[in-house]
Amino acid sequence: MLAALLLICSAAVTPDLAECSRDNATAVMRLPAEFFNPAICFMHGQAYLANTSIGQELTYNDRVKIVCARIETINFSVLQLRVK
Repeated sequence: MLAALLLICSAAVTPDLAECSRDNATAVMRLPAEFFNPAICFMHGQAYLANTSIGQELTYNDRVKIVCARIETINFSVLQLRVK
């Protein structure tokens, strides 16, 4: 199963979108759904963002990165963030 993370990064901070991560994103969201197919995960990520106030208030300087990853990986990394 896959989960989608939506990362909003500033082009001023990370001009290369590949460098956008949870550590330097201005906003991070996890979709409340799980997916079997990566393409469906990305499509739902885009649609979810478009329906949020964050997605509707993006500026020309904001960049969006959608990361679809295995749930076990995301849950583990979220747990690691809480431990610190």
